[in-house]
Amino acid sequence: MTIADRVREARLAAGISQTALAGNAFSPSYISLIEAGHREPTDAALAVLAERLGTTLEYLRHGDDGPNEARTRLEIDYARLDLSQGDAESARKRLERLDLDVVSPGARLAALTALARVHESAGDLEASVAVLEPLLADARRQSHHLQAAELAMILVANYLEAGDLHRSVEVGERTVTDLEDAGLAGTDEHLRLAATVLWAYVERGDLLFATHRVAELIEVAERVGSARGRGSVYWNAAVVAEQRRDYVVAQQYTERALALLSEGESGRDLPRLRVNYAWLLLRSEPPEPRAALEQIERAMPGLAALGTEVELAHVDVERSRAHLLLGDEKAAETFAQAAITRLGEAPRLEKAIAQLSLGDALRAQGREQEAAGVYGMAADLLGMMSASRQSAAAWRDLGDRYASQGDTASAVGAYDRALREAGFRPTVPLLAWESWSLT
Repeated sequence: MTIADRVREARLAAGISQTALAGNAFSPSYISLIEAGHREPTDAALAVLAERLGTTLEYLRHGDDGPNEARTRLEIDYARLDLSQGDAESARKRLERLDLDVVSPGARLAALTALARVHESAGDLEASVAVLEPLLADARRQSHHLQAAELAMILVANYLEAGDLHRSVEVGERTVTDLEDAGLAGTDEHLRLAATVLWAYVERGDLLFATHRVAELIEVAERVGSARGRGSVYWNAAVVAEQRRDYVVAQQYTERALALLSEGESGRDLPRLRVNYAWLLLRSEPPEPRAALEQIERAMPGLAALGTEVELAHVDVERSRAHLLLGDEKAAETFAQAAITRLGEAPRLEKAIAQLSLGDALRAQGREQEAAGVYGMAADLLGMMSASRQSAAAWRDLGDRYASQGDTASAVGAYDRALREAGFRPTVPLLAWESWSLT
C-alpha cells in the first residue's frame, strides 16, 4: 500500500471529502493528485493531513512498517501470546505500557480491544466495559458499522455475564439496527451480533420474542449468510430451544452449527460450541456422558488458549457432572473443586452452581454432612445474586437437593426463591396466611 492509498483510505474512513480535507491549507486538486499517486507530499504537508484524519504522520508515510506501528503491533501479538498461555497479568502490563498517541487509529483500536479481552479473561468485566464503551461510541459516531458490531458483540457478552441484561439488550439492539439501516443485514457481523443478543433475550425471560427472532435470523442466514454467520445463528437458536426444554431441537441446531463452524477458522466460537453440545448431551434422555467428555476434550485446546476463567470453570462443572454419571465420584469431586478454585473469592452465580456439583459428588460418596454444608454455602451465595432465569434455575436445583435429603423446610424455601426470581410473586397477603393458620 502506498502513501496515496493510505491517505485515501484514511479520508474515506473519516467520512470527509477531498475539499474538507484540503481546508484552507491546500487545494482540493492537490489532495486529488496525492490520492492518485501523482504528487509526493512533504512531511510538513503529511503532518497537517494526519491531524485532520486522526492518524499519524508516520502511518501515512510508512504504514504498518513505521517504527511506532511495528513496535505496537508486535507488543499486541506478544500480549495475545501471554494471554493464550494463561498470563493475563503480563498481557495487561504489556498493553498498558503502550503509547497509543503515536500510532494510527487501527493500531490503537487493536491494542484497546486486546486489553478489553485481557480484562474479560481475568474476570474484571467492569474494566473491560470501561475500555469498550468509548470505542463503541466512537465507531458509531463515525458510522464504522462493522467495527461497531465487533465491539458490541464483546460488550453484549460482558454485560450478560455481569447480569446487566437491560444494558446488554440495549447495546445489541441499537447496533443491530444501525447495521440494518446501513444495508448490512446478512453480513457475518450482523448475524453474529443479532444471534448473540438472543442470549440476553433468553436470560431476560423474553422466550416468545427470542423464538420469533430466531425464525427471522434463520431465514436471513440461509438466504445470504456465510457459513460462519449461519453457524452463529443456529448456535443461538439452540440456546433458545434449550430454554424451552426442547432438547431434541436444540441438539439438531447445535449439530448444524458445529458442521458450519467447522468449515473455517472461528476463534473461540467452535470450542465454546462443543462445550454447549456437551451440556446438551448430559441432559438428553438418556444422558451421554462419554460423548460429552469427548466433545469437551476436543474443545479444550482452543479454550485453554482463548477461554476465560469463567468458561473454563463451566467446563470443569460439566466434567464433574459427566464423571458422576459414569460413577467416578472422586473425579467428579476433583473437577467441581477445580471450578470453585478457578472462580476465586468473588461472589458469582457460577460458583454457586459449582458448589451444587461438589455437593452432589460428596453425597455420592456417602459424605452427607459435608454435602449439606456445601449446599448451604451455595444457598448463601445464591442469596447474594440478582434475580435472573439462571439464578431461578439454580434455586430450583438446590431445592431438589434439599428435598432428596428430606430437608422439607429448606426445600420449600429454595423453591419459593426460584419462583420469585422467575417472576412469580405471592398473590395472597402474608397477614391473610397468618390469620388463616390461626383458625
